[in-house]
Amino acid sequence: MDNKRIKNLKKNFKDIYKKNCSYVFEAPGRVNLIGEHTDYNGGFVLPIAIDRSILIAAKPNNENILRLHSLDFNNTITCNLDKIKYDSKNGWANYPLGVAKILQDKGYILKGADLMFEGTIPRGSGLSSSAAIEVVSCIAYEEISKLKIDKKQIPVICQKAENDFIGVKCGIMDQFVITNAKKNSALFLDCRNLKYENITFSDEDVSIVIVDTKLERKLVNSAYNERRQQCEDGVKILKRYIKGIKLLRDVKVADFEKYKSKLPLIVRKRCEHVIYENQRVLDAVRYLKTKNINDFGKLMNESHDSLKNLYEVSCKQLDTLVYSARKVKGVLGSRMTGAGFGGCTVTLVKNESINGLVIKMTEKYISKYNINPNFYISQAENGARKI
Repeated sequence: MDNKRIKNLKKNFKDIYKKNCSYVFEAPGRVNLIGEHTDYNGGFVLPIAIDRSILIAAKPNNENILRLHSLDFNNTITCNLDKIKYDSKNGWANYPLGVAKILQDKGYILKGADLMFEGTIPRGSGLSSSAAIEVVSCIAYEEISKLKIDKKQIPVICQKAENDFIGVKCGIMDQFVITNAKKNSALFLDCRNLKYENITFSDEDVSIVIVDTKLERKLVNSAYNERRQQCEDGVKILKRYIKGIKLLRDVKVADFEKYKSKLPLIVRKRCEHVIYENQRVLDAVRYLKTKNINDFGKLMNESHDSLKNLYEVSCKQLDTLVYSARKVKGVLGSRMTGAGFGGCTVTLVKNESINGLVIKMTEKYISKYNINPNFYISQAENGARKI
């Protein structure tokens, strides 16, 4: 933990609110190693928490008011607890406000509080800064208001805030891994029943390198919701031919191959990605358990190619980073990560090749776009917690 960050946060809290904070909470960002656009189809994912995070300093205020201050945006949003509603003018603050509203809707009684937010997760990069804000807000409200929230419900509450309050049809993966991640482990999650397993992901010879395109994703305004609808359309058609299916997760590869001709071309491509991506996650888990990191990397490559060609959520900037990375000796696999349309790539690379990777990717990206990409080297970290 970065003690300097915490010390600075506490100082700023006292400067703004004229009192010392009572609590500090942290929630990490996440990167998904494999299993993209499978979560809202009831499928499998394999993310890790990263060492970039959102911090909250908090103190009850004995008023019926939430005061939310962001050091990153340098603004304060004040809201009466009896009058929480979505307002586009509130910007970033809609995420903590949305969590508060969902908690109220579920019957929890919230106490007023002064909160200060500070983050190191790059915004709009696909590393789940919004989900981290939701989760860290939820655990802060739980402590401040002395609530008893089942830990299993925290990601469900946060997902509902994003779905119903913000209006983005996200799956549950981001909130779930941010709540439940363990250091040096990847989290294998079944998004249908929320059963999960922390699987050792710690190889002293290999690192995860995350590269930010600096092309900000506007998830709310992107084609994300359109892709989700196309998957649902595919299920409706396949139901006529395959008994008992409710989600694409339920469709076996063999059955899909048998009936895929019944689907319109675009819907077929979307379904093919999801169905085969689920199988890649299962294979990836098997490779991790047998320490077969080389074949794990090959699956990452397959995943990106499918996201590019079938799900069509990549872009030229992501492709440039991915394909330049794959040419570097020591790179085991590289793919886009997150919803797509910008954001980040994730690359599995041997440690001795990291410097060469950074040089090659930077040279290629600058030569094509005149932009210097950001690099984050991370291991698997712990999930959200009170500090």
